[in-house]
Amino acid sequence: MPTAAPLPKPFSGYTVYKGDGTVAQGWPAQSSWVSSFSEAWNMNLARLKTSCASFNVPSNSPSELVALQAAILSSAASSGVDARFILAIVLQESGGCVRVPTTSYSVSNPGLMQSHEGSHSCNSGAQVTTPCPLDRLQGMITDGVQGTASSSVYSLQGGIAQAGSTDVSRFYKAARIYNSGSIPAGGDLTSTAGAATNCYSSDIANRLVGWTSEVSGCQA
Repeated sequence: MPTAAPLPKPFSGYTVYKGDGTVAQGWPAQSSWVSSFSEAWNMNLARLKTSCASFNVPSNSPSELVALQAAILSSAASSGVDARFILAIVLQESGGCVRVPTTSYSVSNPGLMQSHEGSHSCNSGAQVTTPCPLDRLQGMITDGVQGTASSSVYSLQGGIAQAGSTDVSRFYKAARIYNSGSIPAGGDLTSTAGAATNCYSSDIANRLVGWTSEVSGCQA
């Protein structure tokens, strides 16, 4: 009887990337990314199963994980945004926990992608929803990928368009835009200027090549 192929092993190594997101400045080419969405998903599956513990809410159920995977693939198909990039942002923002709390500073950031004034969440603070309904799961991903009623700039699709690049740097620039709203003067994506997590783009680049940890190895 044939045996199932082993799951890909998570990768713990971390490379600090600095500069403008281009291959010329050392950032990974798209050909260096984990080869498929399926492989990237499986590499991060252990974290997807346990990430809700960080928020003291019920863990993702098997059916919720199936729905999350389908939601990412659906949004990728409708938006043209690479599913691996969407998954990397989901992992960065929430660890893939469908009941991640909403964060609120100057604006409300709910859901799996902590979207800009999004309208979909399974944890409003006042109420934690279990199981998380399919329409809300899809809505959380759509809000992050394609934008919300209040902003299309703070979305992956909007960030890629605003990046103004056709090479792989458009993804790393879009990550910076998604996190902070703009690319810093001079173009260094790990700049501490502005209201940004300076390691955000470097973290995303590492996730795209297979890094699976929760704690960043970036000391930019």
